[in-house]
Amino acid sequence: MAGAVALAGQSIPRVRVSLGSSSSSSSSSSPVAMRRRINRLNELGFVTSQLSGLNLSVSQPLLRPHLVASPPPTRPVIIARRICPFTGKKANRANKVSFSNHKTKKLQFVNLQYKRVWWEAGKRYLKLRLSTKALKTIEKNGLDAVAKKAGIDLRKK
Repeated sequence: MAGAVALAGQSIPRVRVSLGSSSSSSSSSSPVAMRRRINRLNELGFVTSQLSGLNLSVSQPLLRPHLVASPPPTRPVIIARRICPFTGKKANRANKVSFSNHKTKKLQFVNLQYKRVWWEAGKRYLKLRLSTKALKTIEKNGLDAVAKKAGIDLRKK
């Protein structure tokens, strides 16, 4: 039973077929007992055929493809998300309403802009991706105050 049949260059394990159960007691021939036996064999790795009374058992275990874990990244991956780092604004889920009042879901994204902003304390420009609301807040309160409130360290950039 350890051998395999070759078919078109593929190796197929041999299959053993047995009819019914091996014991001759009246309780094992009932449909409920047969179902329990089939379920127990399925848990052990045996395959049940569509034909009633036939149990197919494979001499080799059924192999499943192995999941190969990818190696961890060497450096953190930066994902550009549609969230303003200064205000925390993000996309809003809303309904798109048609003329017939049919509602479908849509996203209302934040108005994010790339902007070069002068940082007075660092004596240089910073290229930031921020919302237009954050830009108005920076013009009103100053870049240092807004960054401090948001918990952003401007020295990293």
